[in-house]
Amino acid sequence: HVQLVESGGRSVQAGESLKLSCLAAGYTTTPNCMGWFRQAPGKEREGVANIDTDGSTTYAESVKGRFTITRDRGKDEVYLQMNNLRPEDTATYYCAADTKAVAPWDWLGGYSYWGQGTQVTVS
Repeated sequence: HVQLVESGGRSVQAGESLKLSCLAAGYTTTPNCMGWFRQAPGKEREGVANIDTDGSTTYAESVKGRFTITRDRGKDEVYLQMNNLRPEDTATYYCAADTKAVAPWDWLGGYSYWGQGTQVTVS
């Protein structure tokens, strides 16, 4: 039974930083592709960042230069370091994963596994 468990979300002031974590458990095969998505109230879920098994990363334009996705393959964890947070970053952040590559990286249907989400509020 595959599980993705996010943590680290909370309320912060604009300009502050947060680090989200996502632990993947229950896989028989290490996830190939892991990503972070977010959904603000009344808006569609959107891709934030993605990291492949070879370590290559992709970011949404809105977060480039502020957010960094990293991965600890030994722990099957993926992280999202968020710096210089803005009110428009307020959303529920979801971790997603799949055992195969996903293209395009922000295609929701390409990810078989999703976490329950963690709330980030920036004021």
